[in-house]
Amino acid sequence: MADIGMAKGAEERGHARAALDADSVREAYRRWAGVYDTVFGGVSGFGRRRAVAAVNRLAGPRVLEVGVGTGLALPLYRRDLQVVGIDLSREMLEKAKERVESERLGNVGGLLEMDAEHMAFADGSFDIAVAMFTASVVPDAKKLFAEMSRVVRPGGHLLFVNHFAAEGGPRWWIERAMAPLARRLGWHPDFALRDLLDPEVDAVERMEACPPAGIFTLVQMRSPDAPARALAAE
Repeated sequence: MADIGMAKGAEERGHARAALDADSVREAYRRWAGVYDTVFGGVSGFGRRRAVAAVNRLAGPRVLEVGVGTGLALPLYRRDLQVVGIDLSREMLEKAKERVESERLGNVGGLLEMDAEHMAFADGSFDIAVAMFTASVVPDAKKLFAEMSRVVRPGGHLLFVNHFAAEGGPRWWIERAMAPLARRLGWHPDFALRDLLDPEVDAVERMEACPPAGIFTLVQMRSPDAPARALAAE
């Protein structure tokens, strides 16, 4: 019965995700752009700082921030890192550009409007790619993972900080109840780690719970080499 229940839950989550597409994400973040920093900046700040601190400990210098949003993380990067940010929302990017100018962030080499599931970068363009609170926003997180793996050089670093759904208990029921609102919210409330990667295949180097109350998790791993990437795509 437990297996049937889990399968049913996964099926229901799948229906919610089918309703979230690039246009709905653009529309949601057009609405959020003006208030994003106020509404989400505080609660997401711990995870954002943990993710950038992890990036700053790694060898670079080429860093891609996927889903850069309003650029809240941009001032936190080491100034010797060459940072490029992409986002699907033009309105969010305008806020990020204002931040780069006001804080004179000369190490930010570009802020580009781009679909994270279909990036315009060549293979191996970056040493590090980080996605903060982005995996549960894109329509297909596994495509996001594949694209981040492609544009990071083999052996480079992939980092994700995100909310991942609870395995059970009251929080699971709340996340499940919110799932049909995905299109309006602009993210998947019931997003699970397995929706991003396969823990049995994709080797995770580090997982770290982040405040507040561990609702966000930092995931760090290596970009697979070319043969492994080719096999995974088959």
